[in-house]
Amino acid sequence: MLTDHLVIRRAIATDAPALSAFGRRVFSATFEAENNPADLAAYLDGAYTAAHQQADIADPSIDTLLLDLGGSLAAFAQIREGPVPECVDDMAARELWRFYVDHAWHGQGVAARLMTAVDEAARARGANTLWLGVWERNLRAQAFYLKHGFAVVGSHTFLLGSDPQRDLIMQKVGLGA
Repeated sequence: MLTDHLVIRRAIATDAPALSAFGRRVFSATFEAENNPADLAAYLDGAYTAAHQQADIADPSIDTLLLDLGGSLAAFAQIREGPVPECVDDMAARELWRFYVDHAWHGQGVAARLMTAVDEAARARGANTLWLGVWERNLRAQAFYLKHGFAVVGSHTFLLGSDPQRDLIMQKVGLGA
């Protein structure tokens, strides 16, 4: 099986250009049909440049996990420390900031393998709880997160370019439980 050759590893500095290109491509493919092109471009330019990814990889408060298939990215996730919304039960929770799987890998178990690695990385940092924001219109992602133990606990505003959008806040308590 091809997925047997997938390797989950931490990103290193030289991964920044590939991670930038991957993030731009997958984010665009996922959200371009429902968003203003100017807002999408503004977001991508603020989040997915090689310099931004280089800074994220170097930041000790961010864990960047790559799912690699022979040097080609299939998925990535970023977990970070930072402020926790009041609706999340554990103020020491870590945020699952980004979680993106190449569309070619949807439905093949890749996302589940990456989520297991995310849980392990968060536990290694001492976290018992993960939280995330997911666009209220991204029903596929919401279903995936529910399947993996997350529950909706609130909402917040996510700014895509100049467009304020509503994200559901979900949390998962008891990592590894």
